Amino acid sequence: MIAYSLRRLVSLCLTLIAASLFVFAVMEILPGDPAELILGINAQEDTLAALREQLGLNLPLTERYWLWITGMLSGDFGTSYTYSVPVTELIGERLTVSLPLALVALLLSTLIALPLGILAAGNHNKWPDISLIGATQFGIAVPNFWFAMLLVLVFAVTLRWFPSGGFPGWEAGILPCLQALVLPSIALALPQASILARIMRSSMLEVMHEDYMRTARAKGLTFTQTLKRHGLRNALIPVVTILGLQFSFLLAGTVIIENVFSLPGLGRLVFQAINQRDLITVKAVIILLVATVILVNFLVDLTYALIDPRLHRRRQS
Repeated sequence: MIAYSLRRLVSLCLTLIAASLFVFAVMEILPGDPAELILGINAQEDTLAALREQLGLNLPLTERYWLWITGMLSGDFGTSYTYSVPVTELIGERLTVSLPLALVALLLSTLIALPLGILAAGNHNKWPDISLIGATQFGIAVPNFWFAMLLVLVFAVTLRWFPSGGFPGWEAGILPCLQALVLPSIALALPQASILARIMRSSMLEVMHEDYMRTARAKGLTFTQTLKRHGLRNALIPVVTILGLQFSFLLAGTVIIENVFSLPGLGRLVFQAINQRDLITVKAVIILLVATVILVNFLVDLTYALIDPRLHRRRQS
């Protein structure tokens, strides 16, 4: 298990290095001059040259990449061109919104999807199964921004149970912050829960037709006992994969929902930084998200091996 983990870790580190090269190259070929954007198009050339030197934009590409990557390894992501503050501070502030939002949405989708997927598989071609298929089709088809506005209209404007937008900050207390995250979390969780429920149902149906399941039933176990003892664990492998992908998506892909609810999150920061040509912030956020995806994939691989040890033994042989 240790050797398997080390091999996976080395592979993921090489992937991160390749991703950093790609991100740096893409950011460098984008049109526009950050110095000109900061000072304006009417700025004098000597002033622009001085700012480029201050920002390190006049250095060779290889040297700039080396300074960027070594700075990140030491915790220095640079200074934002737009906000003139360390990028680490910007990311830290936005993560206090995006990370809880992603975790709450993932928790909601998991708590909803797994029981419904198991229930549908256990009642294949009966009304719970048919109802789940219809409900998940609706959940996947409905745009989450439309569903978010519907939630605001019903629960914020009409019933006044939750705020319609904004984030008070954690210094205002846990309860007001959680109330501000409830509606966006539900809007994000609906399509994810629909996908996860479908995967759970399909995986359970596939497992239920395996020979060891029929053998367990023949030995006298009830259908529910067979699912709990033998079916569920084997059905979780594709579900764990989807959960890992969903967490990465929820952390990075919340731009629309954050704009609907006026949440100062990480997705909104990237959107603003791209519009303002704040390349140092864009590069830092993207590489952070790439590292998160790689780390989540590493944890998913370890979870595979814990759920079914045959997987890493098979790879060692």
